[in-house]
Amino acid sequence: MIRNKHAFRGVNCALLTFMAVFWSNFFMPANLQAQTGVAKALKSDSLNKVKQLKEVQISRVKITRRQTSSTPLQILSGAELERLNSLSVADAVRFFSGVQLKDYGGIGGLKTINVRSMGTNHTAVFYDGVQLGNAQNGQVDLGKFSLDNIEEIELYNGQKSTIFQSAKGFASGSSLYLNAKQPVFEKGQSDHLTATLKSGSFGLINPSVRWQKKVNDKVYSSISAEYKNANGRYKFHDTNGTYDTTLVRRNGDIETMRLEGGLYGKLADSSVWSAKVYFYNDEQGLPGAIVNNVYDFSQRLWNRNFFVQGNYKKEAGRYNLMASVKYANDYSRYLDPNIVKDEGLTNNIYKLQEFYVTLSNRYKINSLWDVVLSGDYQHNTLDANLYRFPYPTRQTVLMALATEIHLNRLNIQANLLGTLVNDEVKQYYSAGNKSELSPTVMASWQPFGSKEFRLRAFYKHIFRMPTFNDLYYTFIGSTFLKPEYTKQYDLGFTYIKVFENKWLSQISIQTDAYYNKIKDKIVAVPGANLFRWSMQNLGLVEIKGLDVNAQSVWKITDGLSANAGLTYTYQQALNVTNVTLNYRNQIPYTPVHSGSVIGGLDWRNMGMNYSYIYTGERYDQSANIAANYVQPWYTHDIAFHYRKSIGDKKIKFSAEINNLLDQNYAVITNFPMPGRSYRFTLSYSY
Repeated sequence: MIRNKHAFRGVNCALLTFMAVFWSNFFMPANLQAQTGVAKALKSDSLNKVKQLKEVQISRVKITRRQTSSTPLQILSGAELERLNSLSVADAVRFFSGVQLKDYGGIGGLKTINVRSMGTNHTAVFYDGVQLGNAQNGQVDLGKFSLDNIEEIELYNGQKSTIFQSAKGFASGSSLYLNAKQPVFEKGQSDHLTATLKSGSFGLINPSVRWQKKVNDKVYSSISAEYKNANGRYKFHDTNGTYDTTLVRRNGDIETMRLEGGLYGKLADSSVWSAKVYFYNDEQGLPGAIVNNVYDFSQRLWNRNFFVQGNYKKEAGRYNLMASVKYANDYSRYLDPNIVKDEGLTNNIYKLQEFYVTLSNRYKINSLWDVVLSGDYQHNTLDANLYRFPYPTRQTVLMALATEIHLNRLNIQANLLGTLVNDEVKQYYSAGNKSELSPTVMASWQPFGSKEFRLRAFYKHIFRMPTFNDLYYTFIGSTFLKPEYTKQYDLGFTYIKVFENKWLSQISIQTDAYYNKIKDKIVAVPGANLFRWSMQNLGLVEIKGLDVNAQSVWKITDGLSANAGLTYTYQQALNVTNVTLNYRNQIPYTPVHSGSVIGGLDWRNMGMNYSYIYTGERYDQSANIAANYVQPWYTHDIAFHYRKSIGDKKIKFSAEINNLLDQNYAVITNFPMPGRSYRFTLSYSY
């Protein structure tokens, strides 16, 4: 057993610091609440007047978080999500600018997000405010998360534009927040029930149910369950340059089950708490790459994900506290009957466990200045049945000190993140101890008296730790890997305009120019034996880009309304590692031009939605040569909706056509995507 004693002492010191943050919350002066209570009473009338004035102004101009955020923010929520032709979170995030979705095809294919070409591992995914961790490979499969219980999706470049968050919120290059639907009851209501059935192409059967209950005036509950089954078969075209053959994609079947429960409450001191239990289980086939006339595959994958988490928030005048705790247990099994080893068929089993706790403390020094101290501790272990596996354990301590100055027209935020990571293994060699300091500065400025136009900018220096697979995967991992270091620069503006008594009632635009630089990029390179690759720090990547996002709302008549949205992304993502043959070549799977168009039309109880996605030409290898060229692709989707209300009961029917023109394309080379497909949805709620 190899242990790094100095690193372990470092973790202990960081743990003591973390515990100091913890205990400080419970030794606050006892008279603090009493003092702030008097202040609240004295200021209640004036605060109410200020709030009323702000609400009037915001209602007229319709300023949203998109306009006030110091970092680029894109949101899909409520009715917007319902209109899209989307089955999972992965389908929805395709419409964000600056995003590449890696999709390996089919209803159960792996789907990961890549923001501004920094790589999948630089995007943190949060579910109800707590990060979905994956210390094994650092990737979160967004295809697993159904939209059935999702109220809102937020994508932040850089980080969330608030200093009052967990240290994890500061610790990634971009952040995707998934917010579940929470119970909302009007006067006299105590129950909400929603039942949905989806069916369509690929043999899809997808029932779901959500029940929300008002236990009492202080406690609410929500239970959600979903089942999905599909054979995953679809036609695709294969050609060798001379002959074009139509075949059926096989081994793309999937069966999943999701159970989710939540409790939400408010205490007598107005503090709020929540608890969530999540369980997901699936079995699926893995359709492989279509090469060398091989069309049938037999690889199988099983996943089981479980987590339980709790959140607590308290306000005591100038002092605010936020705490979260989580335990997660993930199981995955990969079976490949085609690869036979000495011990039999390839049957790899991984068991990943995680314990996580975070505390955030905010103190309002005055009406203009806030400070925050956040501390996180995370403990990960990975078990596997692989040959010569080191069985790693990782302890991570994050400490973030942040401050915010919010003037009338100017908002400035800055934070310093300290990270300490210690790895230990049961056998062979560990990566030991790594520590880093990462600064961030953000600003949002309203240069004119009108709130319609704002400028924003940020600088962020962040890194990503090598994953367990990068470091310890048998024969491939390297314990000497350095973290990937990323510097991000962004300058942009937001503009919103409201028109009175016009067909075009509102238009909003946000545009950002950015520059990213990634140092010590972790890549897999072949060795002397082509079957044995190794992980190395090789790359230096420079990314220059422009994101444009425009939204409009039209009120044509009293019963007829429309909305339209446009996104466009320009990216020059170049490999500037001067020791390689591919110097200043565009990195793989990054198009120079991409974008989307969304349009919706609502008339009385009926609605229609149209969407178009375009991805420009790319290369699937580091060398930008003709042999690696990948043609542009685009898809048209259309959906029709009908809603009917009978008293307090609501019925909704939707019909969707995806890839309307039956476009033959692949997001990843040799992994063909489905052609034209259909989906029907019937929903009942009260």
